[in-house]
Amino acid sequence: MISASITQRMEEATRLTRAGKLQDAMALLKGAMPATPTEQTPTPTTREGNTFEGSWEVVDDPKASASSPGHARRTHTSAFTTGSFSCRAGTRDYKLFIPSGHHGQALPLVVMLHGCTQNPDDFAAGTDMNRLAEAQQCCVLYPAQPASANTSKCWNWFKAEDQQREGGEPAILAGMVRQIVHQHGLDATRVYVAGLSAGAAMATTLAMTYPDLFAAVGVHSGLPHGVAKSLPDALGAMQGGTGPLGSATQSAKWASQVPAIIFHGDRDTTVHPSNADRVAAQYASHPGSEKGKFGSAGGQSTVEQGRVANGHAYTRTVHRDASGKPRMEQWQVHGAGHAWSGGSAKGSYTDPKGPDATSEMLRFFFQHQLTKV
Repeated sequence: MISASITQRMEEATRLTRAGKLQDAMALLKGAMPATPTEQTPTPTTREGNTFEGSWEVVDDPKASASSPGHARRTHTSAFTTGSFSCRAGTRDYKLFIPSGHHGQALPLVVMLHGCTQNPDDFAAGTDMNRLAEAQQCCVLYPAQPASANTSKCWNWFKAEDQQREGGEPAILAGMVRQIVHQHGLDATRVYVAGLSAGAAMATTLAMTYPDLFAAVGVHSGLPHGVAKSLPDALGAMQGGTGPLGSATQSAKWASQVPAIIFHGDRDTTVHPSNADRVAAQYASHPGSEKGKFGSAGGQSTVEQGRVANGHAYTRTVHRDASGKPRMEQWQVHGAGHAWSGGSAKGSYTDPKGPDATSEMLRFFFQHQLTKV
């Protein structure tokens, strides 16, 4: 039976959570639990228009002595919270993964943009990002595109009003990221963005329009920024057409110094594989390449072939700057279609037979951080 003292602490923890003081609530719960592990029922709460729901479980610390389980140290599990962000450009809901090791320290943040017809839960399950984020200690933000903004829940990467800084969906997403970083005390120099399909196209749009916010970008089965200004343009680009990027002027206009890792299946019939090279060209043509760095004689490129055990073969190309630091990676997954490489069958649009895009993106991301914020 739970004592009155513990009940009071749980009530106080609920009050703290409603006030937005999640760390204080977790600290209180750590000292309030009985010796037998129990799980708290998720309690939706509201603060400043944002709704949070999460659960914490008291578990044995794996480092505690196995010979004295009754005296094992306790800790809380990770949390998957829900919320909503609003600004002048609009409103979007989101889910946020917080690893169990977060106690207010400045952890990295990875922003994950789902593809069409998907949602944050589906995308989290398919990419298995939360499990790796728990192991490597980073937070993960999953913005949600509602059917009211796009009937297929696609990010509107092909609309001119959603391709600009401080306007449309890029402004909403950037504002959401800044708020999450501030509220949870995360490291603003280690914020990364990745996406699949339409989410990948929006991820590269964010890298183009907010290079001061994102330290690296992951583009999986995506398209270049600015390649379309309408739905017909988008369909043409997805089928392999050149679109506005056919001219050298447009290609030079859209360029970014944000380090990028690009995945694409060479049998993708939804977004033509040629788009991977077109995405890469936008990053390879950034101004730094004109100064003897990446993309010129001052840099180096290496190509390696590999194969996943009982799975797909792949070609990995790494482009380094003059200092030897990787600035861009291209992964061509042979025999793969329009799906997250190495993903879990628990989610949609995944291919478990491919190299693990989630772990490779995190590896690439954590090599980079912004020098100025």
